[in-house]
Amino acid sequence: MPHADGVSDEEFRAAMARLAAGVVLVTAHDPEEGARGEDVGMTATAFMSVSLDPPLVLVSVREDSRMAELLSRQDHWAVSLLTEAQHKTAGRFAMKARLSDRLLFQDLPHTRGTASGAPLVDGALAAVECRTEQRVAAGDHTLVVGRVLATRVASGEGGPLLYYSGRYRSLR
Repeated sequence: MPHADGVSDEEFRAAMARLAAGVVLVTAHDPEEGARGEDVGMTATAFMSVSLDPPLVLVSVREDSRMAELLSRQDHWAVSLLTEAQHKTAGRFAMKARLSDRLLFQDLPHTRGTASGAPLVDGALAAVECRTEQRVAAGDHTLVVGRVLATRVASGEGGPLLYYSGRYRSLR
């Protein structure tokens, strides 16, 4: 059904499927969940650099997601830029009816960020640790702008994981 402006959901999805996007894993630690807290992760393709001075990034999170709820009360989080070899990780954290985050992180090689306390995926192309500077409501999503507190860049080879036309892809 078309919206008031005449664009249907299907038309919009078809157009946006033509945009290739890098795939990241957004992570945060929820200290209020359980005795030792719980790590939360979400696959995202809407992540970008906003500013170099100060260093700011932006991630878009679905309003009804666990990550949106957590980032509304936890201001430290991280993003791991996934490699083409990490498509299974992206798929697992993108599932709607998935296992608990605790189980997903249990067998995911990761280290804890020193600036954010969030899990950083081992072998990712890079990781960015952030503190929320601003939140902007945008339709059924929230745009979270974060100040970069720390970065980690992998020294290994490998290309980025991309999402295009409804599938994970690589540059090759």
